Amino acid sequence: MATVLLLRHGLTAMTGPVLAGRLPGVHLDERGRKQADAVAERLGALSVSAVVTSPLERCAETAKAVVKMQKSAGRSPVTKTDRRLLECDYGDWTGKEIKSLAKDPLWPIVQAQPSAATFPAGESMAAMAARAVQAVRSLDQQFAATFGPDVVWLACSHGDVIKAILADALGMHLDLFQRIVVDPCSVSAIRYTDGRPFVLTQNDTGGDLSRLVPPAPAKTSRGRKRAASGDATVGGGAGAGNV
Repeated sequence: MATVLLLRHGLTAMTGPVLAGRLPGVHLDERGRKQADAVAERLGALSVSAVVTSPLERCAETAKAVVKMQKSAGRSPVTKTDRRLLECDYGDWTGKEIKSLAKDPLWPIVQAQPSAATFPAGESMAAMAARAVQAVRSLDQQFAATFGPDVVWLACSHGDVIKAILADALGMHLDLFQRIVVDPCSVSAIRYTDGRPFVLTQNDTGGDLSRLVPPAPAKTSRGRKRAASGDATVGGGAGAGNV
C-alpha cells in the first residue's frame, strides 16, 4: 500500500491577503523558508522515494528543502514537476485582494457550491479537482510499481488542490470540500488500497511523522494475513506502532 504525503507550500508575502494563483515569481518569504526547513526536518523520519511538485516557485522551493534533507539522510528521491498539481487557474481573480473578491457575486458559489464555480477567464473548480485527483492516483500506482507497494512519496501542491484530493479520498462531494483546512507547510497523508483510500493524517503542522511509516503485514499464528490490506479495522484499532 503506497503512501502519498500531501505537502502544501510555505508562506509567501501574498499568502492570505492576496490570491496569488498562478502568478509567476511568487517565492517563499522568510517565514515560508523556515516552515519548509522545519517540515523537511520532520519528514526526515520517513524514507521518501519520490518528490513531485507543482511547477510554481513556492512549491518548488518547499520541495527542494525536503529533497535536501532526504539526501542528507543518505537517500536519493526521484524528483519531478507535474503541471497537474498546479494551483487552480483563478483567471481574472488572480492577483486580487481576498477582501475585494469576497464582494464578487461568484464568491458565495465558491463557498457553498464550488462544483458549479468557474472563474472568469479561468478554470472550473471541478476541472481542478479532476486533474489533481487523477494525477495523485496515477502517480501513486506508478511509484508503487516502480519502488514496491510500501513506497512513500510526496506531492507538493496548493491549498485548494490538496483539499480536493482529500475530499475525494474521504468520499466527499466537492461541494463539501470547503470544510477541509490545509495550512501552509502542513502534511496530509493518504494510503490508497484496492478497496478504498485511508486518510492517515490531515493538516498536520507539528510532531513526529514516523507513525506514517507503512506497517508490516499483520499475520496470524498460522502465518496468514489477519485481514485484506484494504479492510478497515473494526473498532478503530490500536493505532500505528501499537499493533
